[in-house]
Amino acid sequence: MSLIERGQLGHVTVGTLRRVGTALQIEIRLELRWRGGELFRLLAEGHAAMGETVTRRLVESGWEVRPEVSFSHFGERGVVDLVAWHGASRSLLLVELKTELVDLGDLLATMDRRRRLATVIAEGLGWSPATVASWVVLTDTRTNRRRVANHAAVLRAAFPTDGRSMPAWLRKPDRAIAGLSFLPYPAEARSGTRPGTARRVARGRGERFRRPDPAN
Repeated sequence: MSLIERGQLGHVTVGTLRRVGTALQIEIRLELRWRGGELFRLLAEGHAAMGETVTRRLVESGWEVRPEVSFSHFGERGVVDLVAWHGASRSLLLVELKTELVDLGDLLATMDRRRRLATVIAEGLGWSPATVASWVVLTDTRTNRRRVANHAAVLRAAFPTDGRSMPAWLRKPDRAIAGLSFLPYPAEARSGTRPGTARRVARGRGERFRRPDPAN
């Protein structure tokens, strides 16, 4: 604690910083920079392009969308990439966009926290949901597919709805779901090096968002 207070972080491990942050309810984030911020720029552009694509898809399916929604409730705080509302069915959808799946435990904890606080998040937007759904959208890269395959059992338990089922549900949200899908790497962010190598997928109406069979 003394080293941190004096700014001598060179002698403090990342694990120690995170433990102190947890005790103080402070989120510790590490930001990687490469070639003058090029890596950050590419990741940010990829994330923004994903947000544009998914938002467009939601709006076309009859949803009202709010991007980058922050929340804070008794020390639990965060930002939801997209919060969507389907007025006819009073369905709330919490969307997490990821260009790269790095920490599975963090993803599961983050989505669980958002589901628990969904009513609080919705109230801040003037909505009163009858059902709450969650959707994780991953960029379609070989790395992400490999990581999903390596943790297939856990991810299927946490997000049983796959990409093939999402289009129909988005058009008619009749129940609470937890889904995980792949999104082809956005064309808007394809200039220059990108995180991972994109794998081509079918572009049919029901295939744009899908999850692979880990056995393949």
